[in-house]
Amino acid sequence: MTYIGILGAMDEEIKLLLEQMEEKDTQVQAGIRFITGTLLGRNVVVSKSGVGKVNAAATTQLMIDRFQVSSVLFTGVAGAVNPKLQIGDIVISSSCQQHDMDVTALGYERGIIPYQEISDFPADDSLVKLAMEACEKVCKDHQFLVGRVLSGDRFVADRDVVQDLYESMHGACVEMEGAAVAQVCHMNNVPYVVLRSMSDKADGSAHVNFAEFTVEAANRSYAILNEMIGSL
Repeated sequence: MTYIGILGAMDEEIKLLLEQMEEKDTQVQAGIRFITGTLLGRNVVVSKSGVGKVNAAATTQLMIDRFQVSSVLFTGVAGAVNPKLQIGDIVISSSCQQHDMDVTALGYERGIIPYQEISDFPADDSLVKLAMEACEKVCKDHQFLVGRVLSGDRFVADRDVVQDLYESMHGACVEMEGAAVAQVCHMNNVPYVVLRSMSDKADGSAHVNFAEFTVEAANRSYAILNEMIGSL
């Protein structure tokens, strides 16, 4: 059986998916819950990865190994880096890269992983197209764009850092898991796309906005994902 893999870092990011799934069954591996079932007639496996790159990488690899997923969709919230983005807007990943991979002391550009050919992992073109089509239908009150998702084990809440991520790494948004998911998918030749709804502007007010808008942003991401699954 072939599954579509769906990941979110937090309960809020997968809650609606689990509520809508049918024929659910739960398996646990390495303390991680994988819930299989059907959604809009498609076989899906959904999991909460937990926060951070290590959690995301481990969950993605286990999902690929155990369920032979045909694609991986990562849904959730992020902080806006591109100044055009407002709270509630959507970023579809063109690629994902680690902003905290820093070996500049050895002459590498920031974000480059030493001794390997690729460090900025491109999303699957067909999944990006599906996500764009879904956003055109769902995002009536908010804009969406396709751009680079930057990931790191740090909650960004500083205007100067945001400006640097935008100017030096050309990021659209910043979060804590996407690049790990992207790298594991690349290593396994599994198509992926990351969908992020902006819960904050990753500036000095991030700690306030994040809590207030996380549920709203997660619901918007769910609506887009639901539209995509119907087309997969």
